[in-house]
Amino acid sequence: MTAPKKRPESIDLILKTLPHKPGVYQFLDDKDVIIYVGKAKDLKKRVSSYFNKDRQTWGKVYWMVKRIADIRTLVVDTEQDAFLLENNLIKKYQPRYNVQLKDDKTFPWICIRNEPFPRVFSTRNVVKDGSQYFGPYASGRLMNTLLELIRQLYPLRNCNLNLSPENIRKKKFRLCLEYHIGNCKGPCEGLQTKEAYQEMITEIRDIIKGNLQGVAEQLKNLMHAYAGRMEFEKAHLVKEKLMLLEKYQSKSTVVNPQIANVDVFTIVSDPQAAYVNFLKVVNGAIIQAHTVEIKKILDEPDDELFSKAIFNLRERFQSNARELIVPFIPADRIENLVYTCPQRGDKKKLLELSERNVQYYRTDKEKQKELVDPERHSKRILEQAKKDLRLPDPPVRIECFDNSNLQGSQAVSAMVVFTNGRPDKKEYRHYNIRTVTGPDDFASMEEVILRRYKRMLDENKALPQLIVIDGGKGQLSAAVKSLESLDLRGKISIIGIAKRLEEIYFPGDPLPLYLDKKSETLRLIQQLRDEAHRFGITHHRKKRQKETIRSVLTDIPGIGYETAQKLLWKFKSVKNISKAGFDDLAGVAGKAKAKIISDYFRNQPS
Repeated sequence: MTAPKKRPESIDLILKTLPHKPGVYQFLDDKDVIIYVGKAKDLKKRVSSYFNKDRQTWGKVYWMVKRIADIRTLVVDTEQDAFLLENNLIKKYQPRYNVQLKDDKTFPWICIRNEPFPRVFSTRNVVKDGSQYFGPYASGRLMNTLLELIRQLYPLRNCNLNLSPENIRKKKFRLCLEYHIGNCKGPCEGLQTKEAYQEMITEIRDIIKGNLQGVAEQLKNLMHAYAGRMEFEKAHLVKEKLMLLEKYQSKSTVVNPQIANVDVFTIVSDPQAAYVNFLKVVNGAIIQAHTVEIKKILDEPDDELFSKAIFNLRERFQSNARELIVPFIPADRIENLVYTCPQRGDKKKLLELSERNVQYYRTDKEKQKELVDPERHSKRILEQAKKDLRLPDPPVRIECFDNSNLQGSQAVSAMVVFTNGRPDKKEYRHYNIRTVTGPDDFASMEEVILRRYKRMLDENKALPQLIVIDGGKGQLSAAVKSLESLDLRGKISIIGIAKRLEEIYFPGDPLPLYLDKKSETLRLIQQLRDEAHRFGITHHRKKRQKETIRSVLTDIPGIGYETAQKLLWKFKSVKNISKAGFDDLAGVAGKAKAKIISDYFRNQPS
């Protein structure tokens, strides 16, 4: 038996970028044929498990994995949605490695029959007779729980009599046992009007659609009523139904029988490319999903690319759907098609599902590109930062400063360095403020900037392309003052970022720059600022701790910081140290220092 070929590098990239989301995965061979469809609660964990050497055997899984040339995924909201979508795709494509594992059963639906005094029941056969169908239901237990709940709350008929107005008027039917035991209100003999019955059907329809608040309140009231009458067994049964109802998901975003035959398209783009997702919905079920990447050559607008993608994808998949669900109406439309931009309801949910999947696809592509060529990724971000911040050169080296103090005491400053858009931790520095007394952030910033860049000039080191100051106009002006004194104004670009609204300030410009909240440039600056804050706070916390120890224990002649720290680790507080016996102190600090400490506390006034 031959050993497996080394899997393609593209598979490794896909595995590294899969999301931890529920969804459906498809394995394709080198001829682009789907050979397996599966569902997952966590796509990354499930798909990666197939390529775990410890789990591979010489059985069917081994040979299937050997043939995998590509992996496609579709992200959904819940595991139940994934279960239903898996079933639809298996029925559509009949993949080779699914045939022996999956039967072709049809999931059950709830039917509200199109007839006078409609019946409500479960069925596996959807008939186009004007009746309403809800589902399908992946869990028969949930569906039956819902039907039982409906029967308990609403006295519906369950007979199959033809309750036409004429038959009722002619008294063709007699009341049955269901009426006498309270399960029906006797519409067969005209004891219940059609209007009153229809009100119940309207409420039932709302419950099935997921409007459960009203029935949940009824159940709670019924539970409390049983409990008030000491009928605890009945109250517990109602409580169990209430808990099941709360877990129940009445509709899947994946399917809806009212949506017969539509195509769903969404688009997202960046300066280099556009990404278009396509979902094919037939008889209320998604049967195809595909995402394409379109490279931008002449900075084409999204509207133009979207129109071309819709045409090409419909032609490629031979779609004959007459309705397209889209986020916006493109300028170039295909004749005789209906374009819908839904604002709510099931079609809106389909559009949102498509949008999520195209976003995941774009994110995965970017992650794969970064893994293959990290320098290219960094270069793109730096070029964008140069453009957004109006810099003369890409900011290959960025230095960011942040001040920390506690009510003016133990003032420190932190500097972090990013090289090629990534933290360069060996270049991080802490500064203890020397010349400033009291809480003066401006003066502290002025001191640190002066010390930092005077030393760089003295040591003839390369200067950064960008300085980021954590603060607004005041801190920025103080930093610029130091650069001017060193004759570096204009030789290094410098900006300030204010925390409140993430404003970017430039020297001499009173109006801030507001970058897009999703821009990579703002994200880079925020990462710098947050890292500088973290680094500064860590140092400040350690310094405060040292000062606390020094102020109490290191006042004792002959006891240094190291010994004081060991004692505090052991005894937890100075009070415990003062009460400790000689042997206990000697075990930590040695006999000589133990005697010094014991004598010191013995001579202290009580």
